[in-house]
Amino acid sequence: MAYNTKTVCKLTGITQRQADYWDSTHFIKPSLKEASGTGSMRLYSFQDVVQLKAAKTLMDKGVSLQKIRKAVSYLKKNFPDTSKPLSRMKFLTDGETIFVLTNKNSQILDALSSGQMVFSIAIGNIIEDLKGEVADLNQEREYKVLVGKKSYKVVLRPDLEDGGFWVECPSLPGCASQGDTVEEALAMIKDAIQGHLEVKAETRKRKKATA
Repeated sequence: MAYNTKTVCKLTGITQRQADYWDSTHFIKPSLKEASGTGSMRLYSFQDVVQLKAAKTLMDKGVSLQKIRKAVSYLKKNFPDTSKPLSRMKFLTDGETIFVLTNKNSQILDALSSGQMVFSIAIGNIIEDLKGEVADLNQEREYKVLVGKKSYKVVLRPDLEDGGFWVECPSLPGCASQGDTVEEALAMIKDAIQGHLEVKAETRKRKKATA
């Protein structure tokens, strides 16, 4: 699954500006497709999204971006089998220091013995939460739109790569449209249905005229 910047920002809570900056400074770059110029699209993997969410969570706990960068550099150097530590490890932080949970219990005890409040950031929990949010994003939604005096059922799906929404009318094969928002997509499908019906009516007229 690929996620564009707009979807990534919605899932993680980071801003477009943060995503741009973190990419340009090689902090967290999109794995699937990098930006190739102004207006080009980035595509992130799910693991990228987990890293971004973990970094945002650490920052929300009071850890500076500079400290996160140093921690990631240390982890990559000392845990070479883990190329993306922010998506695979469990962290403890008191807002000043970042501790990593390993199989050495003494490291955990040392962190707690300082007497400061320590917050646990469980990457597994972040992954599960993101899976739920992604599932919600992927979920189809049905609506009814009124065209003329008739109601038509339409199916709305999010477009995770290009952003916005894609919508189709099952009862009129080939009748589909899209929009940046749900409201715009529904308005566009109403226009598409109207146009589809007009074309069908014109086709019937021509057939009658040539019969």
